[in-house]
Amino acid sequence: SKSVFVGNTPKINLDKIGGDLSIVGWDGADLLIKADDDAVRFEQTEGAVSVSCNSDLSLRIPKGAVLVIKSISGDASIRGVLGGIEIKEIHGDLSVRDVGSLSIDTVHSDFSLRGAKGDLYIKGAYSDVSIRDVDGTVTLDSVADDLALRGARGNIKVNVGEDVVVYLEPKANGEYTVHAGDDILLVLPKSANATVTMQGDEIDVDWQGIEKDEEATERVVVLGDGSAKINLSAGGEVRLTNRADAGESAEEFGNFAGLNFDWSGFGDRISRQVEQATSRATKRVEEATRRAERHAERHMRHGKSGLVVGRWNWDFKGTPKPPTPPTAPSEPVSEDERMAILKMLAEKKITAQQAEE
Repeated sequence: SKSVFVGNTPKINLDKIGGDLSIVGWDGADLLIKADDDAVRFEQTEGAVSVSCNSDLSLRIPKGAVLVIKSISGDASIRGVLGGIEIKEIHGDLSVRDVGSLSIDTVHSDFSLRGAKGDLYIKGAYSDVSIRDVDGTVTLDSVADDLALRGARGNIKVNVGEDVVVYLEPKANGEYTVHAGDDILLVLPKSANATVTMQGDEIDVDWQGIEKDEEATERVVVLGDGSAKINLSAGGEVRLTNRADAGESAEEFGNFAGLNFDWSGFGDRISRQVEQATSRATKRVEEATRRAERHAERHMRHGKSGLVVGRWNWDFKGTPKPPTPPTAPSEPVSEDERMAILKMLAEKKITAQQAEE
């Protein structure tokens, strides 16, 4: 470990982190670095610090620090940094709690945020995203999978590839735009004042006093004085409701039901589900590989001990054997090839079905 005085509001640059990263903001004016001695490069200039590490890194930094991160190869956890955070790219899961503003260019795995005093911006997220309690605006240019959002107190503009669940308390004259490739569930309080414009394959308004229109694919609903503007566009179903438990039933809506909206552990649960699915797929791939290897061994044995003429397989003693049914040709899989396939599967570069094939 290494402790360096940096002041209360330093700029901390992390160039490249080769493993996992843990950062906690504290009240002190020192930077504490914990990592293998031969893995860390450290440089300090007036008002700024640069750190890089080719393995795991743990930092304690002043709460008021400005944090700029270029690249993280593994997972990351960031807590209590209020001076502003900018992340260019992270390949693993990212968990953030109790920070100021946050800007991310690319996050390749799951992202979970709880508690931000400033704005949140994500250019590209390639897995599931869970967000709760953001004081500023939320802008998500592209989320590949599902989004769960609750407690956003600023404007919202999000573009999501799959399902979206939003619990929202709209502010007067607030603007909220949600585009989803699949379904959208929007939960509002009964006292909401908003004009809700909806487009989708199916529109379900579960609100006392508002008639249902089962044939509608476009609809505008005015709640209260209609001051907030909410625009929802979905490739699947759009559902508007004031039932606080609307997201808890698997029969009623989408893939978020199984989460029961215990938001604090959303990212961790998704990670476990991915690990379990990867483990099952790995076993299937290994079994398929073993079957292919056994088939190749049998094929080689037959080639050494007998001769195939027409439909008949003859051994060299002259005894005819019944014809063997035709089988699809299969090439043996080397250990290096098998490990390469499993590595791509673990990194989510291919699906379980592609790995098995």
